[in-house]
Amino acid sequence: MIVFDLICGAGHRFEGWFGSSADFSAQKDRDQLSCPNCGSSNVQRIPSASRVNLGAPEPKAPPASPPARTPEMEGKDPFAIAQMLYSRMLDELLTKTEDVGKKFPDEARKIFYEEAPARGIRGEATPEEHEELLDEGIPVARLPVLPKRLN
Repeated sequence: MIVFDLICGAGHRFEGWFGSSADFSAQKDRDQLSCPNCGSSNVQRIPSASRVNLGAPEPKAPPASPPARTPEMEGKDPFAIAQMLYSRMLDELLTKTEDVGKKFPDEARKIFYEEAPARGIRGEATPEEHEELLDEGIPVARLPVLPKRLN
């Protein structure tokens, strides 16, 4: 899987998850992409920077460093390396966050307002609940629904 940052003709930014760069191109060519906010099919890929927030940092944690190149990365094309790094990031996301399911909006608020321990969480929220969290200044991000075997 690969994540691309996308933007529609109306200026709405969102993410799209694809099996490969070729998958993105094929879906775009067949007009299968649309903005989740307004439904526009005028979707373009924009430059992105990878970042995942896994909750509050551990006390006195050393500064994060970029992933080290490993022997299996040597001689591979940059796209293959990006896929390996993405796979590792997804593994970390799943192992270092708590799945709170449909309680996500409530739990995100409790954490934000310091009514619950700070930690990384993932779960489900409707588009309306997501917008309400953002309106309150609570930092959340949309992710696609993961296959049951990964969640």
